Amino acid sequence: MDVITRARALFDEVIVAVVAHSVRKSTTTLFELPERLQFIAAATAHLDGVRAEPFDTLVVEFARRVGASAIVKGLRAISDFEYELEMNQLNRRQAPEIESVYIMASPEFSFVSSSGVKELATFGGRIEGLVPPDVAARLQEELGRTRKS
Repeated sequence: MDVITRARALFDEVIVAVVAHSVRKSTTTLFELPERLQFIAAATAHLDGVRAEPFDTLVVEFARRVGASAIVKGLRAISDFEYELEMNQLNRRQAPEIESVYIMASPEFSFVSSSGVKELATFGGRIEGLVPPDVAARLQEELGRTRKS
């Protein structure tokens, strides 16, 4: 939300690209695509000019399809930078007309990762303020079921 809100201040429209299926990760997502799209729609309802769309292609192909001039990503740490530098170079080879724009995470969110939030939720830790309230509730519900089985 931090990066989306700040990107919206820079661009007339922000399209949150939601990966339908990741080829990088061998695990399945915790929530199905429609629910992830709904989470984003609910969390960004107060922001005009923001919408979520699924994609299952190269991110630069998705950007071309929706008419985007830039891909915005958030950076938390040096490790994010190293990975994103490589991705930037690969993306520029595919679509030199599409810029990559990086927004540094606000200090209060620089440590937040999906795996960290999932671990906190799994063991009953507090995740309020780290994710939107409906996501927090569903995470605790889903991971609670997983823990019992």
